[in-house]
Amino acid sequence: MKDIGKKMELLAPGGDIDSIKAAILAGADAVYCGLERFNARNRATNLTIDDLNGIVRIAHSSHCKVFLTLNVIIVESEIPALITLLNRLVNTSIDGIIVQDLGLLYLLAKYFKKLSIHASTQLTTHNEGQIHFLSKLNATRVNLSRELSIAEIQELTAIAHKNNLLTEVFVHGSNCLSFSGICYMSSVHGGKSGNRGRCSQPCRNQYVKTATGNDFPLNLKDNSAFSDLRELFDADVDSIKIEGRIKKCHYVYTVVNVFRKQLQRLYTQEDLQSESKDLYRVYNRDFSNAFLKGNINESMFIDNPRDNSAIHRAQTLGTLTIENIEKAKQELYDEKTEIINRVKRSIDKISIERLPLVLTVSGKSGIPLKISVQTPDTSFVVFTERTLVKTKKENGACCLNYEMLLIRFNALNDTEYFVKHLDVEDLSNDLFLPFKDLTRIRKQIVFILNGSKEFVAPIDTPRLKRQYTGKSNLILSLLISSPKDLSLCDQSTADIFFQLPGGFKKQFAEYVDLFTKNKKLIPWFPSVLIGEDYHAAVKFLQTIQAKRIVTNNSGIAYAAYKKGISWVAGPCLNLVNSFSLLCLKERFNCSGAFISNELNSLQIKSIKKPANFKLYYSMYHPITLMTSRHCLFHQVTGCDKNTIDDTCIKQCERSSLLINMKSDSFFVKKTRGHYHKLYNGLNFLNTAIITDIPDVFSSFLIDLRDINTNTRIEVNKSRLVKLFADLLAGNSTATDEIKQRIHPTTNIQYTKGI
Repeated sequence: MKDIGKKMELLAPGGDIDSIKAAILAGADAVYCGLERFNARNRATNLTIDDLNGIVRIAHSSHCKVFLTLNVIIVESEIPALITLLNRLVNTSIDGIIVQDLGLLYLLAKYFKKLSIHASTQLTTHNEGQIHFLSKLNATRVNLSRELSIAEIQELTAIAHKNNLLTEVFVHGSNCLSFSGICYMSSVHGGKSGNRGRCSQPCRNQYVKTATGNDFPLNLKDNSAFSDLRELFDADVDSIKIEGRIKKCHYVYTVVNVFRKQLQRLYTQEDLQSESKDLYRVYNRDFSNAFLKGNINESMFIDNPRDNSAIHRAQTLGTLTIENIEKAKQELYDEKTEIINRVKRSIDKISIERLPLVLTVSGKSGIPLKISVQTPDTSFVVFTERTLVKTKKENGACCLNYEMLLIRFNALNDTEYFVKHLDVEDLSNDLFLPFKDLTRIRKQIVFILNGSKEFVAPIDTPRLKRQYTGKSNLILSLLISSPKDLSLCDQSTADIFFQLPGGFKKQFAEYVDLFTKNKKLIPWFPSVLIGEDYHAAVKFLQTIQAKRIVTNNSGIAYAAYKKGISWVAGPCLNLVNSFSLLCLKERFNCSGAFISNELNSLQIKSIKKPANFKLYYSMYHPITLMTSRHCLFHQVTGCDKNTIDDTCIKQCERSSLLINMKSDSFFVKKTRGHYHKLYNGLNFLNTAIITDIPDVFSSFLIDLRDINTNTRIEVNKSRLVKLFADLLAGNSTATDEIKQRIHPTTNIQYTKGI
């Protein structure tokens, strides 16, 4: 049959060298892999920088691209090491870098323009404004949020293409219960931040049996779009991505091979398979494509955190008896062993060792230095521009001999090659040449070996200086979410932020009326605003003629920037270094930002804020562990509806309690107009920040929204505001009274950091 021409890139995971080789052998168009630092799969084996050049070489020889994951937030102390790494990466042949941190996005866009920028799924991209935001930061590709439907993906892909961005969509592997990038459950419970690649997946742990009889109520089935490739193709998606950088080579080979064959059927206009038996032969938690179908329902959960492949096989054998399960396990073990052995035989034939170089150096006085370069694949000759001389005529000249030349050409070992042999038999003795000429000819050799790609000199980024503004009066900020708390506007001189919903469209008129009548209120936008809710939020900005806002959504940040509205970056934008602040100020005219609550005091102290820029910190708040597009009550208390719809988002108000096997409490809460959220059992309280880090923050926030947890508040809100105001004014007794009136609390994130 005729091939339809257009192709979607098949992007495969590579958690170790064998998995990368397996992906290439199975037909991947691209692989993504991480180094030992700065990537969001800390549990994967990952690569060394020396491995990378060999990986790139074997991948490119098979027409497969290599994308490097630097997709974590990066604390200030790591910036020098990051710059050193980028200076090396810019002279490799990698095809792109996958990024989460806004500071890294800024550095790449400004100083390392030869590196192609891919926006990680950790940036939670799900609306039009976020596409524009990333485009302004020179991103070339965006991995869209996994929670989106085909229709939503198609709409965002069209916008991305108009802004010269490609789109990437996860099509197979683990599903997260929370929107990626805004889950703090592992950070709070265990000190292992998901934004640092250390997620311990506490959501998949066992809990005290719920009212619905579930032991693993937060455990999702795996994502699989195997039967949806035609719809993704028609949506004009550029790349389909397989999750699994902690999976082994046999898993990667199997899944990539299955998807490659399905794609080939698509391209030759054959009927697509509805499912694949091979996908059930390797690790899985069963599969669901409900997000893509726009049908977010109860069947997406599975009350079993382990491999489901044996259960699935046993069901095909008949009933779920012990005998059938044991038979299924044995069959799967035998098949797995056969796959491993077969894949191993193939990948062991592929070497990522650097290729040998033989350098033959010749010359005599009065003629240029000649260097013949031989590789296993090619050979070429280069000459110096100047002629060799017998005397040292200028400073910076060196005497040419074997030892000196070996040192000067040592940098060739940082490429895909290594100097195996250096021959100087035909080089006369006591000849001199300036160092700069040797450097120039070395760069010429690298240029030719690197496919005529120019060498980029190392960049030393500017040292940012701390801006001392002197001691100033601290401002108290309040966050409320109920009209009944509007009286606080009259009783306090504090900034009053009002939490807006994620389901914005249905409550548009209600909130326009509220803000029109209460001019002191400052809009506080949520992390997630999808589709029409995003457009309604942008219209809201214009309708109320907002002068100032706080936003946790980069799409609203972009809209505020375009409309000339003063805006503050919220805590869920995960700002942890000076360059992320500089990014927002220089590129989007941001006036201030909340520093991430995941940082400890030392990590905060090292941050240098830009001039004329305000820093904020949330001192007291209920801890949002995750925000989910799922109904979290399906597996906890049950729900009359099997599927979430617009009415659920607009009208539902419920709460429930979850307890894990360590007796930690978690509160499931759904508020009218908002997505489902999971809250920590104890609220966050950190009064030490005022004395630990003086004269840095302009304002401290206390969150007065009505979110019930195990933390008890023994005074009314007016009195609470007065206590915190006294604390900021330097009242030495306020700290003790606050801790007496609000208890128990935690500041574990501030203690541990990331």
